[in-house]
Amino acid sequence: MAKRKHRRTRSKILERKAGIKPGSLFIPFEAFAPRFFLMSFSEDFYEELELKTYKELLQRVTSRPDARHWIDIRGYGDQTMLEQLALDFNLHPLQMEDVVNDYQRPKVEQFDKNRLFMISRMLRWSSENKTLEDVQLSLFTGPNYVISLQSDYEDCLDPLRERIRIGKGVIRKRPTMYMAYAMMDVVLDYYFPVVADMGDYIEDIEQQVLLQSSRDNLTIILDLKSELVKLRRIAWPERDKMTELLRMDEDVIPESLKAYFRDAYDHTIQLIDLIDNHKEMASSLVDLHMSTVSNRMNEIMKVLTIISSIFIPLSFIVGLYGMNFSREDPETGRVLPYNMPELYEPYAYPILISLMATLIIFQLYFFYRKGWFRSF
Repeated sequence: MAKRKHRRTRSKILERKAGIKPGSLFIPFEAFAPRFFLMSFSEDFYEELELKTYKELLQRVTSRPDARHWIDIRGYGDQTMLEQLALDFNLHPLQMEDVVNDYQRPKVEQFDKNRLFMISRMLRWSSENKTLEDVQLSLFTGPNYVISLQSDYEDCLDPLRERIRIGKGVIRKRPTMYMAYAMMDVVLDYYFPVVADMGDYIEDIEQQVLLQSSRDNLTIILDLKSELVKLRRIAWPERDKMTELLRMDEDVIPESLKAYFRDAYDHTIQLIDLIDNHKEMASSLVDLHMSTVSNRMNEIMKVLTIISSIFIPLSFIVGLYGMNFSREDPETGRVLPYNMPELYEPYAYPILISLMATLIIFQLYFFYRKGWFRSF
């Protein structure tokens, strides 16, 4: 998907909508100029074009009322064109507003007997930035057409386009509602590689945490949890959308098509289960990180304890003999027998050093026998 120079957040979108009349189209300044693609087909007819203007696209659609059309508009950078599109195809202004303000949750709305407005979100996992990128796909269904609108030039629908080109399957024989289902199904299919990539990333983080604990790891884990929350916030409305489609009257969704929507519903359930599993794994990474940090701290305290245990008796000996009590009274010259007589022995210094070395060796052996060195 094409990258935007300025990434809009939900708060920025809400700020832009403040005070605007309901149904008004507010075109973001960074919106791409629209490109017009048309796929027209029937069982024995197929035509695919990229048109320069919306007027040419409309002429092509109206000239073949017997065919089914996929009107594919990419880019919102022309407000006049969007307003004219709403007039020509009788699209509700509030729904067009949802199209342009493209941070909507997945949903479905029925605005005529057999016409629907649906929103899906196309996902991609950025291996470079380790973030979840999503683009809104808005669909309008009609008697012989499906209109798809999106803000970017690139999407995940190329496999469906190829199936239509080569006439594979029954998509050319089915009504336009089946084509709308096929689009949503392709979008859902691309969720699984995204979830798998995120699962691989979780395993990489786990190995990184086990090898080295650092503050950066905790930041990475928290960012990952945020992306998983975002993914779950998208997947749950997708399930609700499929539930609403399955509950619609047979005049809108024929019973023969509901089997396909039930299959898509099953896919959403599988996705939610996988996402919940990844969320639990990400939460366990926080516990693993804290446990690794705690173990590392314990190892540090263990080393400091050993060093302290070795030098405490040595410090006692050095401090004791550092008091320098005189053996003789400086005024009378009388010998004071209890004031460290060993200080004046000829071999007192090497004997004391040997005693201290022996004490160190004994302590190290004692710690070794206790198994304190086994984890180093």
